[in-house]
Amino acid sequence: MEKQVDHVNQSGFAPDGDVLEAIHELMHRVRHRQQDAATGELSPMEARVLGFFARHPGATQSALAAHSGRDKGQLARLVGGLREKGLLQAQPDEEDRRVMRLSLSEPAQGLLAQVRRQRKRLSAAAVQGFSAEERAQLMALLTRIRANLDAGR
Repeated sequence: MEKQVDHVNQSGFAPDGDVLEAIHELMHRVRHRQQDAATGELSPMEARVLGFFARHPGATQSALAAHSGRDKGQLARLVGGLREKGLLQAQPDEEDRRVMRLSLSEPAQGLLAQVRRQRKRLSAAAVQGFSAEERAQLMALLTRIRANLDAGR
């Protein structure tokens, strides 16, 4: 059965020049394409959680919450599910045994490598036909947008 695309938030590509709406719409398409190519083993959010612990091995669930800004309850369920699937391993902190340090299991490393390969293919498809200069300009503009948003905190 073919997957249905959610068109609720797609009323054209930011017809009023709203940059954030354009970014939102692009990310909606990215997530849809990622779901099309997914192995079915990981949700996009699970992949992001695994990516965090790949970049920060031994970090805590609290560190994940602080980094992501997500609800602690939602993250607790996600982390618990990933532990049940054998994708996250937990070790008690040496100084405070109540705190659990999380890291990827070997199967999680393989799944995450698969997700990263798909993301690279999707990224390459997104900028197909762009020159190296255009890609650099796009990255510079996105960096400025992020800096502007961070400055407004």
